[in-house]
Amino acid sequence: MFIALGVIVLVALYLIFIYNGLVRARQMAEEAWSGIDVQLKRRADLIPNLIETVKGYAAHEKTTLEEVVSLRNKAQAVPSGDVAGRAQAEGLLGQALGRVIALAEAYPDLKANQNFAELQASLETMEGELQMARRYYNGAARDLNVKVESFPSNLVAGQFGFAKREYFEITNEADRAVPTVKF
Repeated sequence: MFIALGVIVLVALYLIFIYNGLVRARQMAEEAWSGIDVQLKRRADLIPNLIETVKGYAAHEKTTLEEVVSLRNKAQAVPSGDVAGRAQAEGLLGQALGRVIALAEAYPDLKANQNFAELQASLETMEGELQMARRYYNGAARDLNVKVESFPSNLVAGQFGFAKREYFEITNEADRAVPTVKF
């Protein structure tokens, strides 16, 4: 009788341990996604300043600048929980930003402008921080996905509605390409 009760208690404790591990992994993934969201918001806030600085020097590059603003607005309109949609929109925005930065090569006065240089440095720093946030999120998503799919935690995950997370990745090969600028 005591042995059976002891086994039941051990199984219950093990299930609690698994459940708490799943909750911890889900919270890590949510916190990691929040970090990406914060970095994307910071980048989106920098874009208008960058565009205004470039406008003064490259007025005839209006379509490139308008494209960046349009892509920024589209990226911000993607629901926060839509990882794949957000990754695609941010990939397109990143390409367009690369073209704006490349404009500096064609306009030496712009390249020498202190405001532009500071904005470019801020953007480069932000891209590095965003890259770190993406790696952290993907690691947290991987850890959660492993727990959701592994036995015996998959039994607990299925019972309590834990689901796999999508990775924040570029799915369109064109988004991986180095931006080209033609004048």
